[in-house]
Amino acid sequence: MTSFPTALGLSSEQTRDVIRCAGRAPSLHNRQPWRFRLSEHVIEVHADPQRRLPAADPDDRELRLACGAALLNLRLALEHAGIRPVVDPPSPLAPPTALAEVRSGGRTAQVPAERALYEAIPRRRNNRRPFQETPVPIADRHALVSAAQREQGRLHVLVRTELDPFGELVHQAHRVQMDDERFRAEMDHWTGRDRDTSEGVPTVASGPLPEPQDLWVVRDFSAGQAPARVAGKDFEREPLLAVLCSLHDSRTDDVRAGQALQRVLLTACAHGLSSSVLSQVPEVPETREELRRMLGGSLHPQAVLRFGYGSPTPETHRREPEELLLD
Repeated sequence: MTSFPTALGLSSEQTRDVIRCAGRAPSLHNRQPWRFRLSEHVIEVHADPQRRLPAADPDDRELRLACGAALLNLRLALEHAGIRPVVDPPSPLAPPTALAEVRSGGRTAQVPAERALYEAIPRRRNNRRPFQETPVPIADRHALVSAAQREQGRLHVLVRTELDPFGELVHQAHRVQMDDERFRAEMDHWTGRDRDTSEGVPTVASGPLPEPQDLWVVRDFSAGQAPARVAGKDFEREPLLAVLCSLHDSRTDDVRAGQALQRVLLTACAHGLSSSVLSQVPEVPETREELRRMLGGSLHPQAVLRFGYGSPTPETHRREPEELLLD
């Protein structure tokens, strides 16, 4: 068996573990649209255009968010291996798929707060099931906001008066997408899949079928295959919803926002919170613009997140590290 390539002074096994951690980032429909090129002094992070979702994400914004999330995992894994990661933009001569280059800034010891995020990488799940009505403590809310700021992002927690207008945007975006035959076909193809597949959303991780009384969770990830909902197990009436925003709206900002997104999700996991991503409003240009105006017009919405206390949910399978490498 051929040994795994090495990078940044790590052993073959260490390099494989670092790439495995990077590949555990979240992505739309679990498409895992990232690739990595390894060399002695640099790890390049690339988008994988073969794993695009052109109906849901025609501008590849969510693809770049996912790659940014993988980059954050990569940074945490390198720190855990004793390397201080230094992230640079891709070289001007790099191919258009290149999004970032990571080099060693010398040896380091991972501080406890960052180690807690690293340890949360394999535990983090996108929990599409109903959460308890228990409110999230103020201290945990502050920690989520601070996590986004650490990566130059902004996390706007929706207040009660904003929930109804936001709920209208959710249903508006859902109607637009369900009226698009290409979108429906794409979603049906990548959701409600066999448990053993290494990509896509398996039925066991899809959550219950949406019902008319549901205000926020309206997307069916099971392709109609989810079991009937247990009586009395509706989605929470007043969830903790937050909009992750970037300061600007460029390819670089998408990657940066992906790092902020993953730091927020890992912080939630480390604090014992469940989370899920509500994608439809930022995916539809009209509702994304309406949400931007609702938030004051100066920030650019990148993702909508739901937090709370939920029941355990199974992990989704991932591709092996060998499959994530560029020659």
